[in-house]
Amino acid sequence: MIFDKIKVGGILLNNRIIVSPMCQYSAKKGCPTEWHYAHLGSLATSGAGMLTIESTAVNMNGRITHADLCLHTKKQYLEMKKLFFYLKKISNIPICLQIGHAGRKGSSNIPWVKKNSSLNKNQSGWKTYSASSIRKDKGWPNPIELSQKKIKSIIQDYLKTAKLAKRIGFDAIEIHMAHGYLLHQFISPISNKRKDIYGGNLKNRLRLPTLILKKIRKIWPKNKILGARITATDHLKRGININEAISFVKKLEKVGLNYVCVSSGGILTKTNLNPDKKAFRLKLAEKIKKNTKILVRVSGNLNYPNFLKKIIGEKIDFVAIARPFLANPRWIYKNFNVKNIPKQISRAFK
Repeated sequence: MIFDKIKVGGILLNNRIIVSPMCQYSAKKGCPTEWHYAHLGSLATSGAGMLTIESTAVNMNGRITHADLCLHTKKQYLEMKKLFFYLKKISNIPICLQIGHAGRKGSSNIPWVKKNSSLNKNQSGWKTYSASSIRKDKGWPNPIELSQKKIKSIIQDYLKTAKLAKRIGFDAIEIHMAHGYLLHQFISPISNKRKDIYGGNLKNRLRLPTLILKKIRKIWPKNKILGARITATDHLKRGININEAISFVKKLEKVGLNYVCVSSGGILTKTNLNPDKKAFRLKLAEKIKKNTKILVRVSGNLNYPNFLKKIIGEKIDFVAIARPFLANPRWIYKNFNVKNIPKQISRAFK
């Protein structure tokens, strides 16, 4: 089942293993660098069904770090276009761009410089925004609560980035609504204490992400792919739960989304999530799949080839693989009996 083709939106994927978006913290002024060419070039020939480029901010304030990709300016558009066409020259793999806004998780240090820490003014840190003025963690600044006027501006930024991705020619875009970033901050009652139309009950907390998807759906081609990474649970008592996640996915189905990628956790630095557990999000994804009709993808500690053979196409539609591809871009060829290996590297797998 892994290597059965699957149609997502208007695009036929050759198999059910997707290269997950992975932040590289190697951009300059929002533009890709030589590292992205090397990193993504190797993944473009990995044999995966689709390649997803790391989370790309819809404006410069929406970056996680100074070294994040962004698609907002003309320069960023031209540099991203160059990268896209380079990848297409070496492989016909469908390419997805994940887009998002960091919200209160922005203005952060690069993880290997100082993990889980905010930049200060001397490090050219910037003011961050969120659903409410609630800091991410101890030692982090309080973000500015977004006004309704600023919310409208951010909606337009998402739309602009989607239009630029369309102009470049991306086969898919994925809206990031998980991992504690801005749209997740609106959905979760942990970070959203607003009293207006964007806060309070679940309907209001889902308003912003749903509105953004509706607007993008209108301009994104039906013959391509539109997806979202969503949070199945915050792994916290008063956070998002699986029933709320199912309600959200049902809304996204009506909007016309082609798939959801099920993630979890991230709204706080520490939650009750156990990332060491094998396929720790699979049961959450299964519940969403059973209660909706949308294609469902899952991520999270899935580096078990024989296990994947049992679940893909049976319990889940497809999977997103991240760190195994970082360790070995030829992970698929090493672990599965694949016929169509690129001639240039086929000698290594005889």
